[in-house]
Amino acid sequence: MSENSANDWNKSIIEEFRANGGKVGGPFEGATLLLLTTTGAKSGKQRVSPLAYTADGDRLVIIASKAGAPTNPDWYHNLLAHSTATIEVGTEQFQVKATSVLEEPERSRLYAKMVAKAPGFADYERKTTRKIPVVLLEKVS
Repeated sequence: MSENSANDWNKSIIEEFRANGGKVGGPFEGATLLLLTTTGAKSGKQRVSPLAYTADGDRLVIIASKAGAPTNPDWYHNLLAHSTATIEVGTEQFQVKATSVLEEPERSRLYAKMVAKAPGFADYERKTTRKIPVVLLEKVS
């Protein structure tokens, strides 16, 4: 998928998410999705990414899989540069602080939680040689 078609694909998911209180159809029907708004590491522009997530207590867990591509997604680089972001879950919107989970066994435990919810994440891990980052999002009070 080219970068433009990926952007168009994401744009349609974002529009559907916002029009339907956080619910989308198609391949993501029934999935738990959030919209992550990051600040561009280089551009400083706001970027919105629809992402699958799972919960771990009060924290939300997202995975920088990029569908098993050899590189991390742009949103991950943006969070490394600017760890505060905004998320939309359902009709709620709030600020979060992002932290990467690099240590084992915590990283694998959280990744397995996502695989249990969305088995495609196991395929992504098999498709790449990189260690796919796991990111925790904690609500900023």
